[in-house]
Amino acid sequence: MSVYDFKVKKRDWSDLDLGSLKWKVIIIVNTATWCGFTPQYEWLENLYKKYHDKWLEILDFPCNQFGHQAPWTDDEIHQFCTAKYDTSFDQLAKIEVNWENEDPLYTHLKSQIQKDEIKWLKDKAAMFAVKKISNTCKKNGDIVWNFTKFLVNKDWNVVNRYSPIFNPANMENDILNLLK
Repeated sequence: MSVYDFKVKKRDWSDLDLGSLKWKVIIIVNTATWCGFTPQYEWLENLYKKYHDKWLEILDFPCNQFGHQAPWTDDEIHQFCTAKYDTSFDQLAKIEVNWENEDPLYTHLKSQIQKDEIKWLKDKAAMFAVKKISNTCKKNGDIVWNFTKFLVNKDWNVVNRYSPIFNPANMENDILNLLK
């Protein structure tokens, strides 16, 4: 199975067949509008504007599992993101990323790469603190918090998993390598 074998729900609850995104590089991210990491929308949008015409897509899945930081409806989340961060990539329907109601796409993503990439000691310490307050991270591979990012290449493989603290701007070289 690959990422492209899944269907997900759009904001209007119609299906998005991920097979329609074949041959694109994709960032898949679980987000929340009231999270301390929410300003990452700006960096995600910068990447999207810069590389969308070169086959980059961003799949933004709002998730309310971490500190109830995405309490709004799907449309309210979209309105907030477009007004505050001028996002042009679409937010999809709200999902769960851990436990028994986790979206099957996230079950697959987590099975491919089980640990976030954390390079710096200060980031490891910060993520250790975040993990302590995350009451939804119960087993190996679970998503620890909002803004965990997965990078998928054109060959349908999950090639990296970035921690919530990882600035999306620092993904640019990885994205460029995959767009070649």
